[in-house]
Amino acid sequence: MEKSVATLDKGTICSSWNYCGQRLATGLIDGTIAIFDTSDPASSSFTSTFKFKVNNGSVTKIVWVPPEYGDAIACISSDGTLSIWEEISEDGEPVQWKQCTSFGGHLEQVLDSQFGNSISSLKLTIAYSNGLAKVYEILDSMELKNWQLQAEFQNITDSVTKFGKASCSSASISWNPERSESRPASFVLGFNSDTPQLNSPKVWEFDQNHQRWLPVAELGDQGDHVYALAWAPNIGRSYELIAAATSNGISVWKMASNPDPNGRLSVEKVGLFSSLGSEVWQMEWDMSGMTLATSGTDGRVRLWQSNLNGIWHEQAVIEPAT
Repeated sequence: MEKSVATLDKGTICSSWNYCGQRLATGLIDGTIAIFDTSDPASSSFTSTFKFKVNNGSVTKIVWVPPEYGDAIACISSDGTLSIWEEISEDGEPVQWKQCTSFGGHLEQVLDSQFGNSISSLKLTIAYSNGLAKVYEILDSMELKNWQLQAEFQNITDSVTKFGKASCSSASISWNPERSESRPASFVLGFNSDTPQLNSPKVWEFDQNHQRWLPVAELGDQGDHVYALAWAPNIGRSYELIAAATSNGISVWKMASNPDPNGRLSVEKVGLFSSLGSEVWQMEWDMSGMTLATSGTDGRVRLWQSNLNGIWHEQAVIEPAT
């Protein structure tokens, strides 16, 4: 039996649950953020507790900051800015949300961003409309307003070649969910641009010895326009799984966990399925990394799984409410 967990405001165009699934943030077309909470952790009923304006344009994406850094969100708006907002209670004053900092703007519009919680510090990766990717790291874990630029690069495997200013309409970033002292921080990045060399998803890994980010794997062909990427949680597998939604459909890639003598990670396409006439713009794995959920322009949510023979198939379809 279906049950409503929250009634969203008219004009809601994006949403994001926090890491424990106990808070929901939604973004509205008028630039407002709404926060939903539940009075009973055991309940599945959420009500709006805060509303605040973050931009004059619409909010297109919301990402929660990892919980050890407090209750905070990053918001991407239609004008190409990214702002970080933190819930603060000071000197007995009522709880309120305050802006910590912002990135991007007219000349360098933010397309996507994701937090990566490495062993050393909190990282923030931002993909821009000019084809650049920037990695920031926090200077003080208690101050979300102080960020330092750690690296800036184009999404290409050849470190010598440089391309002029690209025109990118969208981008997708997905960090490796695993945080381990034995594994370097890594994320996958892809673009939807007019420069084919930037588009294909590349896996970037941090070289601790030389303090730099290096491309260690490439998924697919350079001509594919990337719409969404999702790195699966790894519970006991000897390899990694990454899903990529492109102009050619949805693919699942198996990637080695250990590099070859050249420092590269071998990849193999283990699943390819049609997006069934729609463009897929969002993907999420379940906590086990075994079920992939996709959603796109047809308004449906599809669940995909691999059978015992390693064949990926559609497990279920969730139709939009009428």
